[in-house]
Amino acid sequence: MATAATQSRTALELFGMDGLLSEEERAIQETVRRFCDDRVRPHLAEWFDKGTLPARELARELGKLGVLGMHLEGYGCAGTSATAYGLACLELEAADSGIRSLVSVQGSLAMQAIRAHGSDEQKEEWLPRMAAGEAIGCFGLTEPDHGSNPGGMRTTARRDGGDWVLNGTKMWITNGSIADVAVVWARTEEGVRGFVVPAGTPGFSAPEIKQKLSLRASVTSELVLDSVRLPSSAMLPEGIGLRAPLGCLNEARFGIVFGALGAARDCLEAATAYAIDREVFDRPLAGFQLTQQKLADMALELGKGMLLALHLGRLKDSGDLHPDQVSLGKLNNVREAIRIARECRTILGANGISLEYPVMRHAGNLESVLTYEGTSEVHTLIIGQALTGLPAFR
Repeated sequence: MATAATQSRTALELFGMDGLLSEEERAIQETVRRFCDDRVRPHLAEWFDKGTLPARELARELGKLGVLGMHLEGYGCAGTSATAYGLACLELEAADSGIRSLVSVQGSLAMQAIRAHGSDEQKEEWLPRMAAGEAIGCFGLTEPDHGSNPGGMRTTARRDGGDWVLNGTKMWITNGSIADVAVVWARTEEGVRGFVVPAGTPGFSAPEIKQKLSLRASVTSELVLDSVRLPSSAMLPEGIGLRAPLGCLNEARFGIVFGALGAARDCLEAATAYAIDREVFDRPLAGFQLTQQKLADMALELGKGMLLALHLGRLKDSGDLHPDQVSLGKLNNVREAIRIARECRTILGANGISLEYPVMRHAGNLESVLTYEGTSEVHTLIIGQALTGLPAFR
């Protein structure tokens, strides 16, 4: 006997998530979601299919929206809470990981590096324009042969009179080909130091990486430094040692803790709507027990991941968040997000591989999110060291 359908709720409604947010946080989240719905989502399939992104145009619009460096203080930045920034990242990645990457590299890497480690002159020159989206930044740490082990970097900076001369190559750099400024980390006689490298400096080039199967709606580049000569004022005066760039990476990882859940939420919402509308054996696909088990299990993991993200956000806002706790969030939430995306694809069947639906696009993007800014293996070892006191990286 058929039973009457009850009122359905989303996974995060089931967890009562809105009640854990302030009015301001909900307003910021809704504003970013509307922007993505109106400006980004209608074009994502085309951008992803063509492997392109109107990043400069979007950066200016995102600057007007106020999300570029939104969690930083001063220089035209909004100075929002970390939790509000995380919720913005969630909505951006619910559209596409490439959009969230554009924002997080701009704010949490390039702007954060200049804000935390730069001179007053560097901050005045770059941060207001970057907050407005009038200048785009990138962050050059990863190298072709040194990703998880940045301590092995080969890029060098040597003194030549009053100047610095940089040589080396960076790889997998978001925003690189369109950047107006690159924050580049190099090995010096004094240890690792950061440098502000304006685009157009002789010897600096940023060829775009093509033929990607993930993050296709994103600009990914190589940075080549061939005897790039910079004045002494180009060095970040407070950025000393690997601790400086790794601290910036931790800021970006925090955004991923929320962002990956946005991709997972979008997949789950798409799969649920599809299952309700799709008829199989003369009844909705959503009415079958196996389908409901999949949806219930995914809702549980999404909700638990969101509770973890919000907890970490509150810790960060109170100044009590530790780097190994960010690793907890990044490891769990990205791992569960990619599992959710793959499971949602099974609900959509063959339709799941089409760009008409967002699921396969998110799944492909999350393959990159799983390994960038710290692979799952690295975050596992960070957690293991926190639990045992014993490093197991070598």
